[in-house]
Amino acid sequence: MTEEPPASWTAFQAFNRIAQGALAEVALAVRRLDPDAGPILIFEDATGRVRDLDLRGSEEEVRARFAPTGDDPVRGRGRPRLGVTAREVTLLPRHWDWLAEQPGGASAALRRLVDDARKADEGRTVLRQARERCYRFLSGIAGDLPGFEEASRALFAGDEDRFRALIADWPADIRGHALLLGQV
Repeated sequence: MTEEPPASWTAFQAFNRIAQGALAEVALAVRRLDPDAGPILIFEDATGRVRDLDLRGSEEEVRARFAPTGDDPVRGRGRPRLGVTAREVTLLPRHWDWLAEQPGGASAALRRLVDDARKADEGRTVLRQARERCYRFLSGIAGDLPGFEEASRALFAGDEDRFRALIADWPADIRGHALLLGQV
């Protein structure tokens, strides 16, 4: 079972996939296209959302704008950084009372509860995210194709055979990318 596609981007001109990969490389490929050859859409594969990119400037400027930053600080001595993010949680007093009585305190108890809930999820969240990612992509590029609404219904109903049958006559690049994004 795969969870989500790697951090990548995909560009389409009309119904043809013209680039896929790191954002900087996709941006450069799109910059080189003839805009009169058809509409250009760039999708973030992790979400299926269409993204607009600022392609002004030289190729070096575009590459620098979209290149990964690699801003990971050099680690010093001491405990390793765990990627903890402090955020606000609103609970009723009885919830805070219960959390305060748990071994390790409120934060440790909340982490255990979240981990238990993730295990009990049995992949439902991953499946929902894949369907939503696929639907966003299809809405952005294939909303006017024949059978779009029925294919969307089949996608969310989990009827993979019907979904595949309904998109079988769509352009190969659209069909292939939809199946990739909807894969779980």
